[in-house]
Amino acid sequence: MTLRVAVLGAGYFSRFHTESWQRMDGVQLVAQADLDPANCLSSVESFDALEPMLDATRPDILDIAIPPSGHLEAIRLACETGVRAIICQKPFCAGLEEAKTASKIAEDAAIPLIVHENFRFQPWYRRIAEILQCGELGDVQQVTFRLRTGDGQGPEAYLDRQPYFQTMPRLLIHETAVHWVDTFRFLLGPIRDVYADLRSLNPVVTGEDAGHVIFGFDGGVRALFDGNRHLDHAAKNHRMTLGEALVEGTRGTLKLMGDGTLWQRDFGALKPRCVLQAQDWPGFAGDCVHALQTHVVDALRSGAAFENLAADYLRVIEVEEAIYRSADTHMRITL
Repeated sequence: MTLRVAVLGAGYFSRFHTESWQRMDGVQLVAQADLDPANCLSSVESFDALEPMLDATRPDILDIAIPPSGHLEAIRLACETGVRAIICQKPFCAGLEEAKTASKIAEDAAIPLIVHENFRFQPWYRRIAEILQCGELGDVQQVTFRLRTGDGQGPEAYLDRQPYFQTMPRLLIHETAVHWVDTFRFLLGPIRDVYADLRSLNPVVTGEDAGHVIFGFDGGVRALFDGNRHLDHAAKNHRMTLGEALVEGTRGTLKLMGDGTLWQRDFGALKPRCVLQAQDWPGFAGDCVHALQTHVVDALRSGAAFENLAADYLRVIEVEEAIYRSADTHMRITL
């Protein structure tokens, strides 16, 4: 049976959503809504608001790709209409309380609500997870990610792609590092505590744009997010991985490069071996948008468990809030 999909939003990132739906087997993108319908795809029915789109097209899946301030009402309307599943972009809702309310509405309606947190679906992190599960690295002791987007310098920072970055009161953690909050959870399990030191370097940007966050996990495992949007890394496309990662265990290490290549080196060895080749991936950042949306479709059809259900994703928002509390108080925060 073909699943009908409608997309709410026609901004910068929604194009990755619509492109993915259009090349997915057994899925039909039937409609798109935006405050300015001229921004919508010409190949589907367009609307200027969500409610008439839902009433007219009755989609199986609603894909929400609008700013957080509109998430709660969109989820409420979709649940009242009776879609089969909802996907909602991150940052998820306008704060933790709204996110809890949205999750409860969806749970009460028995409609899966999946947060579109796609970095854990990037092929290099899926491969890292496979290697960790096989025990090839031994006991993992620490993971480091160095975010180096190279797009944060000067008065024109972000204006060519996402100009609202300049005025966000919270930038590095709320908009960007939250990807690794979820990814670290995916790889290492529940986050137990955080310590953060955040900085604002570009005077034209309201929020923080550099900083370090240390995450604590069971068994003394640590992860470090080292983010600086002013500096770059060695990659033709800085938005492929957004930086470089190192996973270190007692029996070896994994190193992620900026082109998506993943190298594994056994403990004591001098030379690494490639365990994931760089590719010319379609879509965004290893085609992770397509991977997430395919996961939702497959789970909806098979009855398998969904990743990143809103009820579970609330923990990511709680960790984000703890990071900002830590930076404000200069203290480690236990969750």
